Amino acid sequence: MNRLFLATAGLLLLAAACKPPKLDTYEKNLEIPGHEWSYDYKPSFEVKIQPEDTSSLYNICVNIRHTDAYPYSNIWLLISTQYPGDSIPKEQRVELPLADVTGKWSGSGLDDIFEHRIFIQQRAVFNKPGIYKFTFEQNMRQNPLPHVMNVGLRIEKAGTRP
Repeated sequence: MNRLFLATAGLLLLAAACKPPKLDTYEKNLEIPGHEWSYDYKPSFEVKIQPEDTSSLYNICVNIRHTDAYPYSNIWLLISTQYPGDSIPKEQRVELPLADVTGKWSGSGLDDIFEHRIFIQQRAVFNKPGIYKFTFEQNMRQNPLPHVMNVGLRIEKAGTRP
């Protein structure tokens, strides 16, 4: 009897542990091949939103990591978002400032490498559960774009929906 109870309790704990966690923070960064971002390299990020995640607000950020030799004070991206159940993604062109008007990098730096976390949407809502796919494409005039080391996506919980 005692063994049956322990086995049942163990299975219930295992089942509870398998429940997918709520999304508090998602972050993934991808390396740019050769640190030269060409038009044809379009990193994508898939984020699974559970039904319970739709009751929260989220801040969405782009992470950029580059060397001090990066030749511009900004970077333009085409960001495509494919929603669950939709076959055609929504695309927007976004400018991400990387330096102030004096040319000083605005991100955090160590030696000659700078990292930026730039908000592209605050208090965003994911209306339905499922897989959201975000795709980034560099949209500068120069191709390939030199000295870009990594690009990433960060989604962090920002509160509860009103």
